[in-house]
Amino acid sequence: MTRSSELAEAVKRSLERYFKDMDGEKPTAIYDMVLKNIEKPLIETVLIKASGNQSQAAAMLGIDRNTLRKKIQQLRIKA
Repeated sequence: MTRSSELAEAVKRSLERYFKDMDGEKPTAIYDMVLKNIEKPLIETVLIKASGNQSQAAAMLGIDRNTLRKKIQQLRIKA
């Protein structure tokens, strides 16, 4: 199994558990919920791997450094 499919499977399991926990309630805004829950740990982990170097982290993430800085502020990440 590739790392990409491992990540996809983890997301799938989490969503299945989420729907089960909803116990019949109709969920809303799932897309935004998932993005908000993965974005902060994603950026934090990549920053750690880049030893705090925001230029390297931005390159690893495939985003512009200014976008990364904006995300760090929005998500209140200690950089």
